[in-house]
Amino acid sequence: MNLMSIIAFVMAFTVFGVGVFTSTNNPMAFIDYHAGLIVFGGTIAVTAISFQFDKVLLMIHVFFTRVVRGQKIKFTEIIKQLMVLAEAYRTNDPNLKSLVDKTDDHFIKETMGILMDDFLDEKELEHILQLRAKTMNYRYMEDAKKFKAIGKFPPAMGLMGAVLGMIALLQTLGQPGAEENIGPAMAVALVATLYGIALSNLIILPIAENLMDGAREVQAKNLMVVEGIKLISKKKNNILVAEELNSYLLPKERLDRKNIEGAKA
Repeated sequence: MNLMSIIAFVMAFTVFGVGVFTSTNNPMAFIDYHAGLIVFGGTIAVTAISFQFDKVLLMIHVFFTRVVRGQKIKFTEIIKQLMVLAEAYRTNDPNLKSLVDKTDDHFIKETMGILMDDFLDEKELEHILQLRAKTMNYRYMEDAKKFKAIGKFPPAMGLMGAVLGMIALLQTLGQPGAEENIGPAMAVALVATLYGIALSNLIILPIAENLMDGAREVQAKNLMVVEGIKLISKKKNNILVAEELNSYLLPKERLDRKNIEGAKA
């Protein structure tokens, strides 16, 4: 469970809730079922039109698996796992397959599986690994772009709700007591705009940015793994593997020599 993302969502809703309850003596003024129907229902409808319905369901799955349940990548742990596999592969350790199965990174399992099948030469192996890393990054970025595209729908639906409310208000002008209803009617009309802005900027667009950041992080990790597998295929020493992969990280992020030696032992 990604606790930090959950805390961030709670903070966003808290800020919105505090803003609502401290801006007026009547918080119920922010509740309007017609506005909710237009904004939330309209957003779902245009999303289903823009993307196939099965892809909409897939996006919900993406949100839960990558934002709610996803964990930040620990690059030093990836290096340690590759060091262990490098040593096992170099020494023809009979436990290599079990070591691969124990790793918690799917991309390492997949790429090591290709290497152990031993049916590709060096150039073919590198090409396939690079292609798979590129394809995964493309798909992850496309998921993020879909959320970003959806983010423009709620404000538009909110504006539509506000326009409908203003039309209903203007139709009553000229009737007895109409001037007394102008303020409340305008407030109700603007509730739809508020819903649209809040839905877009507190939920959908932050999810898109989270997914894009996660995609970039996964791509950096996968490129590191590809380089590691290339070195493993050449049966390089695991210390060399670690030093090579450390080059993908900033100095403060790198696996230090003590940890490298400990992992080798």
